Amino acid sequence: MHTAPRPSSPSTPVTPQLDAVVVGAGFSGLYQLHRLRELGLRTRVFEACDDIGGTWYRNRYPGARCDVESTSYSFSFSPELDQEWEWSERYATQPELLRYLHHVADRFDLRKDVVLHTRVTRAVYDEDSHTWQVTTDTGETVTTRFVVLATGCMSAVKEPDIPGVDTFAGQALHTADWPHEGVDLTGRRVAVIGTGCSGVQAIPLLAEQAAGLTVFQRTPVYALPALNRPLTAEETAAFKARYPEFRAAQRKSRGGTVFELPTQSALEVDEAERTAAYEAGWDSGLLSGLLRTYTDILADRAANETVAEFVRSKIRSIVTDPETAETLSPRTFPFGTKRPCLDTDYYATYNKPHVRLVDLTRTPIVEITPRGVRTSDREHAVDVIVFATGFDAMTGSQVAVDIVGKGGTTLREKWAAGPRNHLGLLSAGFPNLFTIIGPLSPSVLSNAVVSIEQHVEWITDCIAHLRRNGITEIDATPRAEEDWCAHVADLASRTLYPDVASWYTGANVPGKPRVFLAYTGGADRYRAECDAAARDGYRGFTLSGGAS
Repeated sequence: MHTAPRPSSPSTPVTPQLDAVVVGAGFSGLYQLHRLRELGLRTRVFEACDDIGGTWYRNRYPGARCDVESTSYSFSFSPELDQEWEWSERYATQPELLRYLHHVADRFDLRKDVVLHTRVTRAVYDEDSHTWQVTTDTGETVTTRFVVLATGCMSAVKEPDIPGVDTFAGQALHTADWPHEGVDLTGRRVAVIGTGCSGVQAIPLLAEQAAGLTVFQRTPVYALPALNRPLTAEETAAFKARYPEFRAAQRKSRGGTVFELPTQSALEVDEAERTAAYEAGWDSGLLSGLLRTYTDILADRAANETVAEFVRSKIRSIVTDPETAETLSPRTFPFGTKRPCLDTDYYATYNKPHVRLVDLTRTPIVEITPRGVRTSDREHAVDVIVFATGFDAMTGSQVAVDIVGKGGTTLREKWAAGPRNHLGLLSAGFPNLFTIIGPLSPSVLSNAVVSIEQHVEWITDCIAHLRRNGITEIDATPRAEEDWCAHVADLASRTLYPDVASWYTGANVPGKPRVFLAYTGGADRYRAECDAAARDGYRGFTLSGGAS
C-alpha cells in the first residue's frame, strides 16, 4: 500500500547536520557518495579501517583475488573510467582491485568526505524530526536525514570458536585480517583451518612457502579452475571497444554477467552430450561455467548429481592418492548450493609430499593447544595457524551496529528470527535507513558490483524524489515487507539452496537463525521489481513529509 505524504509535526523544525551518512567505503560506499554528491547532498562516509577499499582493503591473504572477471567486476557508471583503466589479469588480485578503488576515489575526488578509522557504533531514529542520530567510536554524534549501510556482505569476520584458541604459542592469523606487511612462512609448519573460498585461494600459495602444511577440512568444496592469465593489449583494446554494449547487457542480465541462458534439462540429453557440456563449462574458467549448462542444476537433485559427479571425477583425475581424492570430494550437499570456488592448483597442491589433509568428520578438532591443533586422535604441532573461518555473512555487518528504530525497537530484535525488509532495501520501522546488497536481495548470488550500482542508483533516485516533494521520511509498510519476505522464501524453496547448511542460510554461525538470505529470482527480475515500485509512487512504502 502507498500512503499519501502527510505533514510531520516536530515541535521545532530540525535541520540535520548532514543530509546523508554512508557507513563503509568500499565499492558500495564510494559509489553512493559519488551519486549523493551529484544531488548536492551534504554527505559523510564513515569507514572503520584506516583506508578506503572495504573487502579489498581487509582481505590481503595470499591468493586473494576476485572470482568474477575483472572487466565485469568493475564500475559501469563512467564510460571514461572504463576506457582509462587497464586490467592486467583476467581475475584481478587484491592489490590491483585496491589500486582500482583508490583510482576511482581520486578521480572523482571522494576522499575529502570519507572519515577513516572511525566505526559507526549506534544509530537512533528520532520519530519527531525524521532524523537519525549516528554515533561513532570516536565519541562523535551527528544528525542526518538518511543513513545508507554500505557495510558489505562479507565484512563481519567469524572468529574461530575453538576451545583453547588463545593458548597457542605460535603465530595465529585470519585470512580476513592478514598483516599488511605480509608474512614470511619459509621453513615453518603451517596449519590451515577452513576450506572455503579464502582457504582454497590461499592454500596453494601457503604450500609454496611452508616447510609443512596441514589442512583441516570439515566440509570439502567444489572448486573449479580459474585459468587465470594476463590480459593482452589486443584483448583489452577489443573489450574496451565493446564496453558500452557489454555494460548495457550486464544491467539486463540475470546475474550481472553476460551469457546465453540454458534451455534444456540436464536429464533431457544423453551422457555424452552432457559430459561435453560440462567439459566446456569446466574449461571456461568461469565461476558459473557449470551452473549455466542446464536449466535444472539448482532445482533438481538428480540433475545436480550429474554435475556433482563430474566435478568429483575431475578431483580424482588430479589428486593422485585415492583416499585424499575421496576426502576432497563433496558428497553431502548439491553442487552450487554452497558457493563454488575458483582455484589455481588447489587440488594439485595435495599431491605435494609436505601437504597433509585432515578430515575433521573422522577426527574432529578437540582444542587448540600451545603447540598446535589437537584432534580426537593426535596433536598436530605447528608454528603458524591460519584461520580461514569466513564471515557472519549478509546480516552480520548490519546487526553489529546498535540500530534503534521506531518505538525503541532495535534491528537486532527485529531480525532475531531472520532479516525482514522490503525489496532488500528498507526494513519497516527503520525509516530512511537503506541497505546496499544486503539480505533478501540478489547480493551474493550476483556480480556484486552490478547489484551495488543498481541499489545505489535506486536509493539515489528515491532520495531525489523525496527531496523534490518535500518528503522527509520513507518507510517500508509492514504488509509489503511481509509479502516480500514470503516471496523471497517461496522462490528459494523452488531451489536446492535452503536445505543446505551454508553461510547462505546462516548455518556457519552458531545461534544464527536458519533463513535463506538472498533473492534467487535473478538480478534482472529483481531490478524490474524495484523499478516498478518506484514508478508506482514507491508502492510498498509509506512517505511522510514536512519542511524541516
